[in-house]
Amino acid sequence: MPTPLILVLGDQLSHDLASLRELPDEAIIALCEVGVEASYVPHHPQKIALIFSAMRHFAAELRERGLRVHYSALEDADNAQELISEAERLAAHYGCDEIRAVRPGEWRLWQAMRERAEAKLPWRLVEDDRFFSTPEAFDAWARGRKAPRLEHFYRLLRRRTGLLMEGDEPAGGRWNFDHDNREPLPDAIHPPAPPEHRHDATTQTVLDLVAERFNDHFGRLAGFHWPVTRQQALDELAHFLDHRLAQFGRLQDAISDSEPFLYHSRLAAALNLGLLSPREVCEAVEREYLEGRAPLNAAEGFIRQILGWREYVSGLYWTRMPDYKRGNALGARRGLPSFFWDGETEMRCLRRAIEMTRDHAYAHHIQRLMVTGNFALLCDVAPEALCDWYLAVYADACEWVELPNTLGMVLHADGGLMGSKPYCASGKYIDRMSDHCRHCRFDPKRVTGPDACPFNSLYWDFLERHAETLSANPRMKLIYGSLSRMSDDKRAAMREQAGAFLDRLDAAPAYSPAGEHRAGYAPSDDHPAAEETTP
Repeated sequence: MPTPLILVLGDQLSHDLASLRELPDEAIIALCEVGVEASYVPHHPQKIALIFSAMRHFAAELRERGLRVHYSALEDADNAQELISEAERLAAHYGCDEIRAVRPGEWRLWQAMRERAEAKLPWRLVEDDRFFSTPEAFDAWARGRKAPRLEHFYRLLRRRTGLLMEGDEPAGGRWNFDHDNREPLPDAIHPPAPPEHRHDATTQTVLDLVAERFNDHFGRLAGFHWPVTRQQALDELAHFLDHRLAQFGRLQDAISDSEPFLYHSRLAAALNLGLLSPREVCEAVEREYLEGRAPLNAAEGFIRQILGWREYVSGLYWTRMPDYKRGNALGARRGLPSFFWDGETEMRCLRRAIEMTRDHAYAHHIQRLMVTGNFALLCDVAPEALCDWYLAVYADACEWVELPNTLGMVLHADGGLMGSKPYCASGKYIDRMSDHCRHCRFDPKRVTGPDACPFNSLYWDFLERHAETLSANPRMKLIYGSLSRMSDDKRAAMREQAGAFLDRLDAAPAYSPAGEHRAGYAPSDDHPAAEETTP
């Protein structure tokens, strides 16, 4: 009788996981907290607590089903503190003849497992079928396409799943209602408070552990609010459907100085850990539309993020790695500004995005794309530096979804594979979509001078620096036309303003896997700079 060790990772907490089906009676299921995975980037304490608590609750549920479970806690004296080594230690301890694992969420782990496939104790790898598509299916679809765009893949999956379809046509006669989902922040807004989840003894033990072991990581544990069980995740879903979905669509791009969540679902972390399935979430949202409780633009906008964007970035990641991670099409080499770690900046929009990230391990997708991300793009921050930061600070950040979003969409470092143009903008965009500017000492209407919003001169300076690469882009033609019509004196003044600002930026020490800080990140010539989001 075979005795496999079934390794279940922290983002695979689904009872229908492929490796948990048709288990031999002697199978040992292993879940492992290891120091390396908690520290290879300085993960937000709330992210570590979320994963550890969810893992411990999931292990208890498996035991309740009568399954044999070994749980390696971080504080166990014999814990190898590295995932591959710990799994092989446990397999040897229980006399297992193989280790089975579902595809992990990071290429480095996938590669490490594949390298052990022919070892004395072999690893048997299983595809993760919790997605609507597979890497193989995405590769077949993308093959031969010069630009494998999201919109076309999304339409394919809409037809395949039947979600929001009326026969062969999309509901409402349009595939995409994005144009209806760009309203700025209203003057008066009162979004519902998010649900609060009771901390049982398991969660409290984890919070105490994380407070002791990871107190030097960026982020606060106080106010920990994440769902750590499937029931809590279902409660989050129900709350979103009842109180947020109807307003989600039109206000999904708005940014508030005081409200971190607005009408966003906060479901990405539960989805990425496996507490919810993408299919059940999409079907629940579709049902709200079909039964008249949510408008089509809200339902379609939300489903597009999961059925479209989440599936698309997964396919892109797995079919383009490992070369994708080395992309740096704009040659960006600046270290991450130090205020990304402490929030000490006079730029109100950046300060609030970083403070909300510190307090909640969360910022919604427009804060990531058009505030912190836009700033990093305009300042030529090295892709690896920003990608490591996003991976560290957000509770929903798994590399398969974080890396394409950051490297491809935020930084345009893949040369336009993901997006047809850079998502760059001046301070006018933030002024239009948020209430930050009324609290800021900088004026979004001024381009130069001591009170000018830094985004403005940085924007035009970025376009000038990268004109050779970007000016031929058809979607950039109008803006480069505007730049060309400016006087030489005005352009010189903007360059001087931007240059002075960039000269004052301090780069933060980069985080090393050993837990030490090294000098500000500057990639060597032989290692080019490289590197949710979901709802």
